[in-house]
Amino acid sequence: MPRRHDIEAAYRAAIQHEQNGRQTVTTDRFVQELERRNWHWSHREANQWIEVSICTFKDISTQEGENRTFMLFNPNGGL
Repeated sequence: MPRRHDIEAAYRAAIQHEQNGRQTVTTDRFVQELERRNWHWSHREANQWIEVSICTFKDISTQEGENRTFMLFNPNGGL
């Protein structure tokens, strides 16, 4: 049975740390991490949760569609 705190854990697990210090999350990776935790969300649902629940990541997507890319823009603010 899925638990609500698993959503934030999935988001944290989906964060990719690049060598230059940049931290990004893609909708695809977030949805995959949710699946591992028994949450079955569409890309649209995942994007809506990110937009409402996470204020320190901004959308930096370069293409249209539901697979978006978010980047940490306030590293001192955390989640």
